Amino acid sequence: MKLSTKGRYGLKAMYDLAIHFGDGPIALKNIAERQRISDHYLEQLVANLRKAGLVKSVRGAQGGYMLAQAPEKITVGDIIRTLEGPLGPSDCVLEEDATSCDNAECCVTRVVWEKIRISISEVIDSITLQDMVDDHNKLKNKEHYMFYI
Repeated sequence: MKLSTKGRYGLKAMYDLAIHFGDGPIALKNIAERQRISDHYLEQLVANLRKAGLVKSVRGAQGGYMLAQAPEKITVGDIIRTLEGPLGPSDCVLEEDATSCDNAECCVTRVVWEKIRISISEVIDSITLQDMVDDHNKLKNKEHYMFYI
């Protein structure tokens, strides 16, 4: 299963907002620059995230976007489903609106696709934006260590 740029870039943008959570509204231009995403494409992604209630906007000279909830309350799954739609490696096992076929009752591969979808859902629903921020901080702190041999 491969995510489109919507899911990948949207997660990067939300991660950026999580890192700056509590700093007030962040301009999309700044997020786009830090995450190397097109401003215009980012505007489209953030519009969908705002409609889903994951981000909120503030107008004005000091305006921008911020997370609608604390980073520990937003999962990677929330973001991916908002931008990509229902999950599933095959149309017959989508989380919503799965298409059925005549062989659904005896299809062995369908069982495999369903296990894959369930596994992916469990993973992305268990990772929050706060987990990503914590991982970022661990990596950042690791860079400051000097090893001598």
